[in-house]
Formats: sequence, structure tokens, C-alpha cells
Amino acid sequence: MEAAGYNGLLMTELKHDPFLPLAVAATCTETVTLATGIAVSFLRSPMAVANLGWDLKEASGGRFTLGLGTQIRAHNEKRFSAPWSPPGPRMREYIQSLKAIWQCWKHGKKLAFEGEHYRFTLMTPEFTPEASDLPLPPVTLAAVGPVMIQVAAEVADGVRLHGFCTAKYIEETIMPRIDRGLEKSGRSRKNFEVSGGGFVASGADDEAVNTAAEMMRYRVGFYGSTPAYWPVFETHDYGDLGRKLNTMTKAGEWDKLAEEIPDDLLHLFCVIGRHDEIASAIEARFGGVSDVISTGLNEDFPPDLIEDLNRIKGGFEAFDTDQPPRV
Repeated sequence: MEAAGYNGLLMTELKHDPFLPLAVAATCTETVTLATGIAVSFLRSPMAVANLGWDLKEASGGRFTLGLGTQIRAHNEKRFSAPWSPPGPRMREYIQSLKAIWQCWKHGKKLAFEGEHYRFTLMTPEFTPEASDLPLPPVTLAAVGPVMIQVAAEVADGVRLHGFCTAKYIEETIMPRIDRGLEKSGRSRKNFEVSGGGFVASGADDEAVNTAAEMMRYRVGFYGSTPAYWPVFETHDYGDLGRKLNTMTKAGEWDKLAEEIPDDLLHLFCVIGRHDEIASAIEARFGGVSDVISTGLNEDFPPDLIEDLNRIKGGFEAFDTDQPPRV
């Protein structure tokens, strides 16, 4: 993938751990960025994640980005047996404490983070990693709802927008909160990375495009069944559909979700087209807003298409991780 021209590799936490594959990739790549997209935060202590992030940063020569997300309450409590509390305030402290640990390790600052959810006040030389001249890893945060978007803009280095997103939701809900959060934290959009914000369905021919589009139709139904994602549906007056989909999942009707997603709704969430036409559609949808897009599920774009996509400009220039937010 590096030789084909891709800029980065994103590892999800679905059927496998997201960190181990990146440790392997760090040893056999030279230029691509390596990121978790995402690692579930609350099942891991910030101290444990600080160690993972620091070591992957060193192994990759500074190419690692830590992407975090909360997951929903049911998965935290029932799949991970992790305690749950209001995620916005807790995630704010999670990222702040994580950065405090890294500042301690890199600059020798006293570790003295005391919050409502996390407390870190002990760090001895025995447990401090070796000195490093590399920048601290950027932290990006997965966000769908308004609260988490604001948290990302105030304390993280970037936001990972969910694919379950529309242009109208980005314009009316996401960007105003990003702007306010960056202003509050005293930072610039050029140092804040926005990734994602919609699905992409593409292929070499019309048949492949149709297959990819139907996969995305199911994903819109799948995510639309979850209450945490309903603010996006509500923006387009589809709140009743979200509640219907939720009822269907509780009845075990997973295979019928896609049937509930009409074409006009699918196109709100998904950019669709062949390889020879998708670049212009992606630029129209994401250009100037999103700095990073994913090619989707196991989609291999041809090198000339990757080059075209790399020429699309966003507002991000570079991370500035050694300057902690003022918030």
C-alpha cells in the first residue's frame, strides 16, 4: 500500500486489536502514517495507552497517530465489562491526562494530573521511557454528536468524523463547533486534522460500484439503528427511520436493514462512482472540509486515482503536538 501511493494505514478495533498490526507495519514501512482508527478508550488506562503510543511513535520514527473513540455504552458495559459514565467530560480528561503523561516523559514536567475521572501523580525514573527528540504523537478523536465534536476541537489534535455523516450535518453541526473549540483552545485549523465525514463506494466498473454501494446501504442502516447516530438522521427529518431500524435490530432483523434505506438517503451519506469519475465527486463532497478520507472496505484504488485524491486540498497543514491546548 505504501508503494501504491497511499498516505496512511488505519487499523480499526473490530475483530482484532488495533495496536499490534501497527507495530508490525512500523518495522516494514518508511513513509505512510500509522494510526488507530479507532482504539476504544475507556477499556484502557490512559497510562497504558501512553506507553503504547510512545513506543509506536519511536518504532515508526514519529509516524504514529493515536485515534481514540468511546464506543457506545452497551459495548463498554456488556462487551468489555468497562464502567460507563457521561463520555464527553470523561474523554476530555482522558486526553488531557494522556498528554500530561507524555509531557512528563518528554520535558521532565512533574506528573500532577488530578481530575474527576483520572488521577496520575506518580512517575519515577524507573518507569519513564528513554528520552526522544521525536514530536509527541497526535491524538485524534472519533466524534459524531455535538458534545464530542466540541471536545475534540478543544483538547485533541484532530477529529475523526464517522462515515455516517452528511454534507448538511457537517456544515450546520460539525464545522461551527470545530471553529468554536479551536478558538477556545487557542489553536489554528492548520494544526487540526479533520478526517472522514462520509462513505465512499467505488470500483473499476459499474458492477463493482453497485456492489460497493449496496454494502454502504447496509452500513447506513446499521449505524442508523443506533441512537448515538440519530442526530445526523434528525438533520434530514429521518428520526422516525432511526427508531424503526433500532426496533428491527432488537428483533434480530439485521438482514433487512438495507431495504429501509432509499437511494436518495444513501446518496446523502455516500459518494458513489467508478474509479475514473470518483475523484471529482470526492472533491465536491470533501474538498476544503476533510483532510483525510478512507478508501473504504478493502478497496484498492489505482495509483493514478490516489494521485488525483492527494491533490485535493483541505485546511490542515501539520500537527503541533508540543503545544498543549489552553483549555
